[in-house]
Amino acid sequence: MPFHLSNLPKRTGKPRNTGITMALDSGFSVRQAEDFCSVASQHVDIVKLGWGTSYVTGHLKEKISVYREYDIPVYFGGTLFEAYLIRDELENYLEFLRLNEIELIEVSNGTIRLSEHKKLGIIHDLTKDFKVLSEVGSKNPNDIIPPYKWVNMIKNELEAGAWKVICEARESGNVGIFRPNGEIRSGLIEEVTDQIPHESLIFEAPKKDQQIWFIKKYGSNVNLGNIKPDEVIPVETLRLGLRSDTLTDFYSLQNEPNQNILESDPSNRSQENYNNRIT
Repeated sequence: MPFHLSNLPKRTGKPRNTGITMALDSGFSVRQAEDFCSVASQHVDIVKLGWGTSYVTGHLKEKISVYREYDIPVYFGGTLFEAYLIRDELENYLEFLRLNEIELIEVSNGTIRLSEHKKLGIIHDLTKDFKVLSEVGSKNPNDIIPPYKWVNMIKNELEAGAWKVICEARESGNVGIFRPNGEIRSGLIEEVTDQIPHESLIFEAPKKDQQIWFIKKYGSNVNLGNIKPDEVIPVETLRLGLRSDTLTDFYSLQNEPNQNILESDPSNRSQENYNNRIT
C-alpha cells in the first residue's frame, strides 16, 4: 500500500482460513481472468467457475493456469457435480477435475434429490483425494428448510470431513439464507451460528446489503461467497471500513489516536441501527 492509514481492522493474510472472499467467475475469458487477477488477486481466496460454465468454457486449462499463477484455488460449481451425479457418472466428473488439476470440490444437492446419508458418504469418500466444500440449502425459493435441519446438516457435513460448508443463496441472493425479495433470514443465520462457529461457514452474499449485514454482524473476517469479480475490491473496502456503510463500525472520533481496532463489535449500536433499517 502506498500510504499508511491507522486503525484499520486487522485482516487475515493469505492463505486464509477465515476472512475468505470467494469470487464467482460466470464465464470469464483468459484475458478477463488476467485483468481481474492483476488488480484483485490479493483480495481473492477462491474462484468458483459457476454452475456448469467450466464444461462449456473455451481455453479452460489456460484460464485455470492464470488463477494458479496468482495462487488462487479454483473449483467447479456444485450444479455441475449434480449434473454428473444424477447421471450416475461421478467418476467421470472426478476424472474431469483431475485432468484440470482441481483439488477443491463442491458437494451439493440444491437441485437434485440426494439423501443426507448418501451425501455424507460422498463427502467422506472424497476427502481422501480432495478438499471438500459442501453446500446446504435449496435453490428452490419455495423449499423452506427449518433452522434445526440446517444446524444438523451442517454439523454432520463438517463431521464427515467438509473443510467449509457453504450456505446457499445462488448468484441471485434470493434463496436459501435469503427470502425471495433478498431479505436476510437473520433468525436462521443467528440460530445456525449460535451452534456452529461462523468461521466454518461461507455465506453466499452477492448483494451489497447482504455483504454489509454479515460484516457488521461477524466482523471483517467473515467468509463471503458468490462475490462478482467487479465487487471484490468494493467488498474489501467494506471489510476495512473504507466505505460509508461500514466506516463508523470500525472507527470513531472517540477512539484513542493509536488504538488498534482488531474486529468490529457484533453488539455495536450500528448493528442494531442497521437491522432496524432493513427489517
